Amino acid sequence: MEAIAIFPAAKAAHEDIPAPARTFLQQGFETLHAPDAAAVMAGSAVDAMLKAHGLNDGGLYARIDEALNQNLLTDGMAKWAHSVRLGSNRPRHADEKKPHVSADEARQSVEFAEALGNFMFVLTARIDRGIKAAKHAEKSPAT
Repeated sequence: MEAIAIFPAAKAAHEDIPAPARTFLQQGFETLHAPDAAAVMAGSAVDAMLKAHGLNDGGLYARIDEALNQNLLTDGMAKWAHSVRLGSNRPRHADEKKPHVSADEARQSVEFAEALGNFMFVLTARIDRGIKAAKHAEKSPAT
């Protein structure tokens, strides 16, 4: 028997999110069945997104704070980004007291990484395409 479609459709990281952040986010989607792996991928996606904005100095903690200072993130986004960072650190560093993240924590981390990518890259690209289309329409003769 051949499958015609899968419901719900598999999630895909948006093409407007730059690599390697897009790859990390996609791996986050694909590893939700393994919460520790998904949490690490979400943290890596957030880190790569900030680096794509030129924030390369220090660790992820410093990059999140610098993104807040530069108004790339709101206060709430920065707090959530720090939560994702801490969640990804637990399995990566084999935290002695709580080394694993729950499935819910992993899902929330991946959802944040996706929302951040949409905010920082997808929405910006859509706006840029819309402005370009509007300028093109202004120059085109009316029919």
